Amino acid sequence: MAASGQDSAAAAAENKADERRKKTGPAIRYPFWFGGSASSMAACVTHPLDLGMSFAQLRSPVRLQMRKGDAPKNMSGTFVHIVKNDGLLALYSGISASLLRQLTYSTVRFGVYEELKARYAKNSATGRDPSFTALVAMAMGSGFLGGIAGNFADVLNVRMQHDAALPPAERRNYRHAVHGMARMAREEGPMSFFRGWLPNSSRAAVMTAGQLATYDTFKRLLMDYTPMGDNLTTHFSASFLAGLAAATATSPIDVIKTRVMSSPQKQGIIRLVGDIYKTDGIGWMFKGWVPSFLRLGPHTICTFVFLEMHRKAYRQVKGLDENKL
Repeated sequence: MAASGQDSAAAAAENKADERRKKTGPAIRYPFWFGGSASSMAACVTHPLDLGMSFAQLRSPVRLQMRKGDAPKNMSGTFVHIVKNDGLLALYSGISASLLRQLTYSTVRFGVYEELKARYAKNSATGRDPSFTALVAMAMGSGFLGGIAGNFADVLNVRMQHDAALPPAERRNYRHAVHGMARMAREEGPMSFFRGWLPNSSRAAVMTAGQLATYDTFKRLLMDYTPMGDNLTTHFSASFLAGLAAATATSPIDVIKTRVMSSPQKQGIIRLVGDIYKTDGIGWMFKGWVPSFLRLGPHTICTFVFLEMHRKAYRQVKGLDENKL
């Protein structure tokens, strides 16, 4: 009886999925730049939080030498410190580099991902939605390319966000992203734009799989297995779950990256992971998960909510069926 009930539920969900596909018809090809635009809008909302967390992280033992003596020791104190000493606009310090990163990195990864999905749908003989495995593969390839495209902006973003935490004599004082690019090219050479591109792009591949592939999957499941439709509630729920997945997927990479950057001696990744496992056990993979999600979650939610707004506006302008995805 239980197996029969499960089969009936699966059949009902599949019928609902078939109805959704028939109702929506061929997938709409949205403009390539929508992902970069939505991510840039999200960055404008979450940049103060990202900046505050970057400063708060400077209280860690490996970065104590980078903090000024009056630097705050928690998130709320960080915001008060920044506003009190530098004004309200200082919460958007480095926003030009953050926007440049989204306009390069996110435009490429979203654009390539959507193009791959459109080609998959066009060439699919069954007309079925791409499997989760296929979506992950598309997302990882797209994220890797996006990481390469936005690497220079990522370097600028990190430098500009951390600049105020350095002693005055050590600050780079980039006025904006273009000024920073010019100085990097002049003082360090054009190859400085690709500093750390491989680990950065590898992380971007995992990040994109954790965000884009899981968002599409969660959105599809919510629409097929629940009464929820293609609305803001569904978009928020799917993007929240995607943020959880992305934070979990990238947590081990962030831990390794932090240990590599803070280690006084050079050692291989495999040996480093072995040492961490000996001291911290399997839990090492999720150290710092909460601050990672607090940084990544809101940006993921805002990005997909804004992206769905872009899509809805595009359908209205083009006079397309409002129910199409």
